[in-house]
Amino acid sequence: MGNSAQKRAIENYRSRLTERGIARFEIQALDADRDLLRSLARKLTEDGPEAGQLRRTIQQAMAGEPPKAGGILAALRRSPLVSADLDLSRPREEGRKVDL
Repeated sequence: MGNSAQKRAIENYRSRLTERGIARFEIQALDADRDLLRSLARKLTEDGPEAGQLRRTIQQAMAGEPPKAGGILAALRRSPLVSADLDLSRPREEGRKVDL
């Protein structure tokens, strides 16, 4: 990088990353995991719900803790149908008579 314009461009780019809260760091891993780790890092920088879910999953896997109980119940409680006041009752029927 002998070119001063190129150095300034890299410094500007890295300062913009820092403003977004993104840090540069070096890790050591197997060469076979290079693409996996790059895609993981890229996904984690997109501060969205997928990144949050991925972050929680990785943290649980690294901690060795089992997933929290009640995950299905919590998902059902977040459902938009909770406040829909649906009438799901059915009339009670005796059924039909069958000759045996």
